[in-house]
Amino acid sequence: MSATSVLPLSGRRPTVNRSAVHGLWLAGPAILFLSLLMVAPIFVVFGLSFTDYSLGAIHVSFIGLGNYLQIASDARALGAIGHTLVYVAIVVPIAVLLGLFLALMIQQRRRLRHTYEVLFFLPATSTFVAMALVWQFLLHGRIGPINDWLVWVGLGRVDFLTDPATALPTLAVIGAWQLVGQTTILFLAGLSSVPSDIYDAAALDGMEAGWDRFIRITFPMLGPTTLFVVVTTTITSFQAFDGVAALTQGGPAGSTETLLYKIYLEAYQYTNMGYASALSILFLAFIAALSMFQIFVAEKKVHYS
Repeated sequence: MSATSVLPLSGRRPTVNRSAVHGLWLAGPAILFLSLLMVAPIFVVFGLSFTDYSLGAIHVSFIGLGNYLQIASDARALGAIGHTLVYVAIVVPIAVLLGLFLALMIQQRRRLRHTYEVLFFLPATSTFVAMALVWQFLLHGRIGPINDWLVWVGLGRVDFLTDPATALPTLAVIGAWQLVGQTTILFLAGLSSVPSDIYDAAALDGMEAGWDRFIRITFPMLGPTTLFVVVTTTITSFQAFDGVAALTQGGPAGSTETLLYKIYLEAYQYTNMGYASALSILFLAFIAALSMFQIFVAEKKVHYS
């Protein structure tokens, strides 16, 4: 009896091993290309961050933590980090809250719902460099229609993109406008997954539709969706570059210079690749910290239905 029970198991084991080897062989090219295109550059950048490498230089010297110490004493780099944090602090609440509000409004529509979904998702699909020309015209301090409207209602003209006090908040609002369509679609997907039986049971218990039902049922059931939207929106906001490059080029007076744009300047304008690599590692550390927060902290406090 023991012999008959052992033979089938021993006969299956080579088949399993051959299947695993065959699967690894098929996935090998994809794993190789993924490593070459994504993993290997990270190690190269990490290595360059400890050198004084300049773009096109022949000789490279190891300087240890010199680039990282320079970040701590570089006012422009610290300013770029601060601008990035301010940008994120403005974009994330607007994009998340407005996306949730629009999703709730669209969900209640029986007619033209798909039309609204397409309209609000258009900014996420459009090329921002092309849209930047439209925003430059709309926000122009002299001929822009937004300033004409401000004058018409009795307010003064505002130099949205040329005043250091308003340039960064203006870019943040534009960034939120670009992301709100994506957050709306994600919240609509989350709302469609909430069982209607829960609302029917709440109605039988006397819970009226409205704010009370949203606080007690809808929003708790949207916990996983809200966490995903907040984390992805925050990561996307940290990558602020298109708006800065297309509308302000870091100005005026460096007031809109974000961390990613600072990396671009150091690498390709000033050719300080070693210092740009150190800034890149710092940027990756921010993104990694957000991902770790999602995996180990936030998900444990979220209710999954």
